Amino acid sequence: MSRVREAMIPEPRTLEASASAQEAGEHLVEPDVRAVYVSEDERFAGVITRKTLVERVVAAGRDPRETRLGEIVEPPNWTIDPEVPLDEAFALLEEWDAERVPVVDGGVLVGVLSRSVLQRRLAEDDPPAELDQQHV
Repeated sequence: MSRVREAMIPEPRTLEASASAQEAGEHLVEPDVRAVYVSEDERFAGVITRKTLVERVVAAGRDPRETRLGEIVEPPNWTIDPEVPLDEAFALLEEWDAERVPVVDGGVLVGVLSRSVLQRRLAEDDPPAELDQQHV
């Protein structure tokens, strides 16, 4: 049975908690980047999104060059273990209504599980319906 480890996007871009909010913003302006993952002492600390920057830096009147990510990082709503079976992972993402979930192993971010990638992977693992009917 396939596991999350086999379908996750490995080694996502991370910034240290000591990095500035401006550095996170520089990554978040890229159209395909929806979140910046933050580590502190190699342990996963949480997520920074565009919304985080607007609420906790811009609207709060803070200087993005002086604001450290560790001061504004949001803990993730959910994380998932790399050894969870893919069908169980899909059910969890559906339940949580999550598009992406950090994959954490022993407190360390090892990947990101994307619902769209997971759907494709599960579809590839399913045998074609006509084969099932021939063996009935």
